[in-house]
Amino acid sequence: MPFDLGDTVRLRAECRNPGGTLTNAATVALTVTLPDGTTATPSVTNPPGSDGEYQVDYPTTQAGRHGARWVFGTPAAAYTDMFDVRAAVPPLILSLADGRRHLQIPAGDTSADEQLREWLESVTELVEGLCGPCVRRTVVEDHTIGRGGAAGVALRRTPVLSVTSAAVVQTGGESYAAVSLDVDSNGVLRRLDGGRLYGPLLRVTYVAGRTIVPANLSSAARIILQHLWRTQYGASRALSGLGGGEDFAVTEPIAGFGYAIPNRALQLMEPHRLPPGVA
Repeated sequence: MPFDLGDTVRLRAECRNPGGTLTNAATVALTVTLPDGTTATPSVTNPPGSDGEYQVDYPTTQAGRHGARWVFGTPAAAYTDMFDVRAAVPPLILSLADGRRHLQIPAGDTSADEQLREWLESVTELVEGLCGPCVRRTVVEDHTIGRGGAAGVALRRTPVLSVTSAAVVQTGGESYAAVSLDVDSNGVLRRLDGGRLYGPLLRVTYVAGRTIVPANLSSAARIILQHLWRTQYGASRALSGLGGGEDFAVTEPIAGFGYAIPNRALQLMEPHRLPPGVA
């Protein structure tokens, strides 16, 4: 499961000789590859005795996927692993407390919190995949514009809360101040003075999301969470006894989602559904 940014991750590896017996190595190196491609090489010491069970505590400094590669010498052995680190403020449509309350997890029982947080991230992706961003985030995207310019540019992640900047990606290219731009309710970016936007490649930075998540979307998120959480109980307890039935049927095919979204959640999201083909 993902770690929080700033967490210390305990990395473990075993060194075995060709016969499969745990043994300390004459040399050992650990390389951690960070999400930005840089590497860190924490120092590694041999464990007490000769049991060959190594561990290093690594404090995280970047969000994203990390690689960890152990290389042992005498005996020659290697081991590769990976771990993920969440962003400092991961976008979640529901709080952990809200999710626990809806699933009726007893107060004080935190044993499933990490797994629940991962499900909450998945639920957020499902709702936003159909209805656009619910949680505020900064988006940077490029738009190709013809020689004659464009009267408007359709931003891809709607609803749009504000535009931070728009600039041509080339030396000497024109930039447009945020105060000179406007975005309509459909996410179309235009100049306030009526002029055209020019490229050939225009990079727009903007904030997408909602100031307040509508009640029907947060309610849909709770239903999806409850639906997915049933997988914890196996097939025998995930059917009618837990409110299955029509939840497991889908009224329309949704590419990429299969049976992850129950009918009642789809109906709650309907007023905010994006047009087909809009991401």
